[in-house]
Amino acid sequence: MSLVLAALAVFFVLILVYDLLQTRHAVLRNFPVIGHLRYLLEAIGPELRQYIVTDNDEERPFSRDQRVWVYTSAKQSNNYFGFGTDNDLNLQDNYLIIKHSAFPLFDPHRDHPGYDPTYRLPCAKVMGEWRGRRKAFRPSSVVNVSAMSFGSLSAPAVEAMNKGCLQAGCLHNTGEGGISPHHQHGGELIWQLGTGYFGCRNRDGSFDLETCLAAVEANPVKAIEIKLSQGAKPGLGGVLPKAKITPHIARIRGIEMGRDCISPARHTAFDDIDSMLDFVELLADRTGLPVGIKSAVGELSFWQQLVERMRATGRGVDFVSVDGGEGGTGAAPLSFSDHVSFPFRVAMSRVYRVFAEAQLAEKVVFIGSGKLGFPETALVGFALGCDLLGVAREAMLSVGCIQAQRCHTGHCPTGVATQNAWLMRGLDPTDKAARLANYVTILRKELLRLSRACGVCHPALMGADHIEMLNGGADSRPLAQVFNYQDGWGLPSMQDRQRVSELMAGGVG
Repeated sequence: MSLVLAALAVFFVLILVYDLLQTRHAVLRNFPVIGHLRYLLEAIGPELRQYIVTDNDEERPFSRDQRVWVYTSAKQSNNYFGFGTDNDLNLQDNYLIIKHSAFPLFDPHRDHPGYDPTYRLPCAKVMGEWRGRRKAFRPSSVVNVSAMSFGSLSAPAVEAMNKGCLQAGCLHNTGEGGISPHHQHGGELIWQLGTGYFGCRNRDGSFDLETCLAAVEANPVKAIEIKLSQGAKPGLGGVLPKAKITPHIARIRGIEMGRDCISPARHTAFDDIDSMLDFVELLADRTGLPVGIKSAVGELSFWQQLVERMRATGRGVDFVSVDGGEGGTGAAPLSFSDHVSFPFRVAMSRVYRVFAEAQLAEKVVFIGSGKLGFPETALVGFALGCDLLGVAREAMLSVGCIQAQRCHTGHCPTGVATQNAWLMRGLDPTDKAARLANYVTILRKELLRLSRACGVCHPALMGADHIEMLNGGADSRPLAQVFNYQDGWGLPSMQDRQRVSELMAGGVG
């Protein structure tokens, strides 16, 4: 015992001497030894606020209530909340109210025990149908995993998500980091092509069509998504800090070790809307796949010109992924993540308006992302015109993320967003795959229950008049009025409405 005490005394004396002699930190020079508590508390601040300081609805980006709902849904435990809402509805601005019907539809889970327990809600539209793509298809799930790259996420996390997507029957977006071996566990893919063209690039970083075709042929790729920008850092290329780059990642991406992997801010395969549409048609023609674009939303002239060229030339994208500025799983400058690009509701409504006014909205599949992984926010996405949803951070929560906000450091404590072997070993892909599948299933179930409570059989049939927003509790406005939607906007075509009604009547869940 005396040796232990002596060792501790020597340890603290050394710290004392170091603190007094160093010149970088005034706090440590003025308050040697105990000053280190300040840095410790700063380092674990997010964790302390999660469990001690904040209330159930206060914390960002996801509140305690939201995280608990994801965790309990993923674990198939009780995700109900008791004793009524803890939100003061009389003081809330922009608070969502879903208007239920006096004559709701039957709940198939309660009233038809033989109903599909996975609630596999199909998309109301056929992706690629308008342009006649050879491999056009109807996505079997309206909820899918959004773009997160291997490198940003760990190998076990990517594997868990891909296996979970297979179990849930949903699509797995690869993110811009390319198709890795960890994406090859049976889950069907949306391959995202970012400005770095990882997985299909030449040595100089330019796009390599033949490598792209070979990768499509070798993997279960259902669609190709060209990423123009993302909600986390719109106007900048993707960033993978060098601390998270391993030799394995470097080989998959075709990059060098020892430096940050920074994608260009814009594509080199095209430089305007016409050449972008040529690129889209080239990929679609050579692969047969639906091809779309993903973008955060800033200036609207791009969308107006895109629609104009689509109408004038007949060329076009098969889907549009609208990413809200509140989204983002990766590292980003604070000014970009906080202030560049519109949040999802504004972004989606403005882009949809451009397509709707040109009579093209019914021909394009709209995918929404940006904190839409909860039943009520997802329903708003559908009411504004989304046909599919992409969940990213919510998917991370389902496989173990605790919102430690260490994604950019490589020190994620749960092994989700790190390449540290010791940290990754704690994430079991088999167990977490089941949890992701559970979460997706429960989200689809809740979407189905909410839409049926409103008198429609599918969330895509929810219109902007089904939802209102409280204005300080004294008044409210329908979503259609808030975003100036015309009658019929946000809904599929009459033909697609009939199709999806027939699918739901046939027991496709």
